[in-house]
Amino acid sequence: MLRQLPDRLSEFPHEEIEQGYLAIEADEVQVRLRKRGAICSLTFKRGNKQAREEREIRLSQEQFDALWPATENRRLTKTRYNVPWRNWIVEIDMYSGRHEGLIVAEVEFEDEASCATFAPPDWFDREVTGESRYSNVALVLQR
Repeated sequence: MLRQLPDRLSEFPHEEIEQGYLAIEADEVQVRLRKRGAICSLTFKRGNKQAREEREIRLSQEQFDALWPATENRRLTKTRYNVPWRNWIVEIDMYSGRHEGLIVAEVEFEDEASCATFAPPDWFDREVTGESRYSNVALVLQR
């Protein structure tokens, strides 16, 4: 979670992301479609919490369009900002639609050792990693 937005947020690289879920098996397995700008992909994720298996393949626009209707009622839209912070990139997601107002930040680490050395900026608030209510899957399942 964020205490406040970083200064000049709109000046950092950002893009709209649309994603929808083809399959959700509890918190363990997910199959997701995502469109980031002009890039379409299908992602398989297995596991939960901080470490999990993830495989992603690029899709053509036609493949994406063929699968997208199957994600109806399991979609979300957000704008992702990539903010440099020391040796990392902080991804700030600002949700729209029914999740308007939700803003979260994520930093991906190479391993647990690099995670342990991370000192967050002062605009971070509390850690929500592992809190399922902030996962994209939980957000799309909310009614």
